[in-house]
Amino acid sequence: MKEASLVLDEAASDFRELKFRVEKFEKLKRSSCPGTDWGPSILQSSDHRRPHALSWEDFEVNEISFLIPFIRDDVLIGDAYALAEIVKDDPTNNVPDSIFSKLGLQLHRRDQHPLGILKNAIYDYFDTNYPNKFDKFDGLSPIVSVKANFDDVLVPADHVSRSYNDTYYVDSQTVLRCHTSAHQAQLLSGGHTHFLVTGDVYRRDSIDSTHYPVFHQMEGVRVFTPTDWEDSGTNATSYVAEDLKKCLEGLAHHLFGDVEMRWIDAYFPFTNPSFELEIYFQEKWLEVLGCGVMEQEILKRSGRTNDIAWAFGLGLERLAMVLFDIPDIRLFWTNDQRFTSQFSKGQLGVKFKQFSKYPPCYKDVSFWISNAFTENNLCEIIRGVAGDLVEEVTLIDNFTNKKGMTSHCYRIAYRSMERSLTDDEINDLQWRVREQIEAKLKVVMR
Repeated sequence: MKEASLVLDEAASDFRELKFRVEKFEKLKRSSCPGTDWGPSILQSSDHRRPHALSWEDFEVNEISFLIPFIRDDVLIGDAYALAEIVKDDPTNNVPDSIFSKLGLQLHRRDQHPLGILKNAIYDYFDTNYPNKFDKFDGLSPIVSVKANFDDVLVPADHVSRSYNDTYYVDSQTVLRCHTSAHQAQLLSGGHTHFLVTGDVYRRDSIDSTHYPVFHQMEGVRVFTPTDWEDSGTNATSYVAEDLKKCLEGLAHHLFGDVEMRWIDAYFPFTNPSFELEIYFQEKWLEVLGCGVMEQEILKRSGRTNDIAWAFGLGLERLAMVLFDIPDIRLFWTNDQRFTSQFSKGQLGVKFKQFSKYPPCYKDVSFWISNAFTENNLCEIIRGVAGDLVEEVTLIDNFTNKKGMTSHCYRIAYRSMERSLTDDEINDLQWRVREQIEAKLKVVMR
């Protein structure tokens, strides 16, 4: 079957055309694979925390802003989001259009995409070693409550991850999830004892080849009851920690082959004890994942007072970049067939062959900072102007003068992965970046 393709113009003003195209898309879903469980296709209601099915008559033209497609088994699926519900005029909202445009793309559900291939390889490991045990969730909404994202997994009230500098807030009580752990309490309370959750997560971050404000995680949880460890001759925590390490060492061997491993003690708010697993791969130590024995308070709140559990979380991009030799995290988002055609369903570890290396263009920008300045805010502005044409932002100089004013100078690397950029394009981008920095960060340009 030929790959389905649907591209909707975000700025489309013709509602009738949009409705026709969406109805055509829905018909394609129904006719192409009868009986397939497509999952929910939701148009967000005015209260996005309580989505429900709506008819087209419930929407005005300007509310249907973006239909976001993704491909699964060469068939198009999609979720619709109303722009006004995610990027809205709320003093606590800090979600830019560039982040909204990523909602619903769900790269991890594309079987021929490196992230989907990796996800399915992990599924294969759990299906083989724990048959019919683990429930799998890969379509849960990334729009979650502050309570689910932070409180339910015991993130302290003063933790830096709660700040507007680090997290995308839809409003004061709603965020774009920072981690797939945001669904832990919900699933535990719903009676699930073995589960894997995969999804897109969102964090305001720096700009370089390994960091992107949207990436993908997988969370794994296994719950044990007293009957599981009572006859083991060891205490519950030691029993569960040993089971966790055995499971994840097996997963590392499944993905990377016969590699050397080591466990590092770590800290996470939601597990105790906590560990990081590292492997020696390609002549260096690589962090694979974080994990630990779940804090008892999380289980108690879910009605599992006598139980104990382990949990792990891993970043799909981090592992996929190593397994597939992908040098730049932006490539995961490209639709360039020179990239997408290199990967096939079920083919883990096929090495990416670079199809181009266009030259970078460097531009510097310097300014006197204020006390409120943060690099994450700067990077957000630059991404908002240049999108994926910005490759890296680096602080190359800073000093404080006799008056106590501090100056920062940043070098911006512009580079397209698909074509050469012209001088006029770069100059226009840099001019708009300067304008936005001065206007939004309230700094004094130099």
